[in-house]
Amino acid sequence: MKKLVAVLTSVLILAAPLLAAKSNEKEQDRVKDAGEVLKEIINIPDNIPKDLFDRAECIIVLPSVKKFAIGLGGSYGRGVMSCRTGQHYTGPWSAPAMYALEGGNIGFQLGGQATDFVLLVMNPHGAESLLKTKVKLGADAAAAAGPKGRDATAATDVAMRAEILSYSRSRGLFAGISLEGSTLRQDNGANEKLYGRKVTAREIVREHRVGVPGAGQQLVSLLNHHSPRNRSDPKSLE
Repeated sequence: MKKLVAVLTSVLILAAPLLAAKSNEKEQDRVKDAGEVLKEIINIPDNIPKDLFDRAECIIVLPSVKKFAIGLGGSYGRGVMSCRTGQHYTGPWSAPAMYALEGGNIGFQLGGQATDFVLLVMNPHGAESLLKTKVKLGADAAAAAGPKGRDATAATDVAMRAEILSYSRSRGLFAGISLEGSTLRQDNGANEKLYGRKVTAREIVREHRVGVPGAGQQLVSLLNHHSPRNRSDPKSLE
C-alpha cells in the first residue's frame, strides 16, 4: 500500500507542471496572438503614427474580437495590456496583463467579422483608470478613433483631447474606430492562469510582481524596439 501511495504521489508531482501548462494554454495563445497582431499592424504602411505611439503610456492589443450570435447582443474580446515601467512611465515596457473588451456597440461595428483592436492609452490618468476597475470608454475615460498615417498635426490635436485612441483591423482594412460606450476590464481569472497565482493588473504592469512570460516575449520585445522612449511632455507625466 505504501509503495502504491508513493507511486501515485510521484506521478502527481511529475504531472503537475504538464497540467499547469495545459490550464493556461488559452491565455498563452492570446498573448502570442497579441504579439503577432501588433507586429503586423506596425508593418502596415499607413499605420498608427509613430509620434502617437511614442507618446502612449500603455497599449492594449485585442486579437480577433468577435460579435455574439444574433439574439445575444454585444461582443466580447480578450487581449493584453502593457505599460511603460517607472514612476513616470519612462522605462521599458512591462509584462502583459490580461484584459477584456465588451459592449453592444462593438458588435454593431464589427459587422459579423473577427476584428483586431489596438488601443493607445495616452496619459497617466487613462492608465490609472484602467488599473482600478471596469472602465466605460467615453464616460470614465475620454476615447476617440485614432488618426493614422503621417498627419502629425491631426494626430497631435486628437491626442490632446483623448485619453484612449482606438484602431481596428478587419478583412485587411486598418482604420481608427470609435469604441465609446464599450467597456474595458481586468481579466483577473486569465491573469491567474497565465502567471500561476492571483495577481492584479496593477501588480503586473506597475509593481512588476511578475516577469515577462515566454508567450509575451515577442510582444514586449517588439514594443521596446519600436518605441523604446516615451516622448510625451515630461510635465504631462507628473
